[in-house]
Amino acid sequence: MRPPPQNVPGRGADERDFDAFYTASVGRLVGQLYAMTGDLAESQDVVQEAFARAWERWSELDLNGAPEAWVRTVAWRLAVSRWRRARTALAFARRQGPPASVPPPEPHHVLLVQALRRIPEAQRRAVVLHHLCDLTVEQVAAETGCPVGTVKAHLHRGRAALARLLADTDLDLRTTRLPEVRHG
Repeated sequence: MRPPPQNVPGRGADERDFDAFYTASVGRLVGQLYAMTGDLAESQDVVQEAFARAWERWSELDLNGAPEAWVRTVAWRLAVSRWRRARTALAFARRQGPPASVPPPEPHHVLLVQALRRIPEAQRRAVVLHHLCDLTVEQVAAETGCPVGTVKAHLHRGRAALARLLADTDLDLRTTRLPEVRHG
């Protein structure tokens, strides 16, 4: 959590007052919210957000009153709001039931993914888009922002690299075609 910029010559009194208020109270407020929520990271987040809101309303806040109480109240309300959203999301997830069972990847799929990870990213992307996503060379060029000739070069080099990497495996490209990947 970073404090606002320190006093700089030429800045207004409001900014200097806010900086002083922030510096004097941020640690105390984080500690108080931590005691209330039991979560340090959450406390830091909501206090920081509350200070941002306080800065937006700084000229309206009663500086002789209790701006710290205002920030603490806003931070607490933010924490409660986050809890409610999390609780609602959890209830929704529970109503959906357990996720569908997904079978493990087939060995040839694992081999292909391992080989794809070993070729340069541009070649990998071109090979996947063309062979696994069934895009034309022109469509791959449009999606990647590369000229058609560059896509063709990536495909040629990518296939050659995959052939070397998959030689003497179940996916030896000299004897088999790339397997279809299940999308699921």
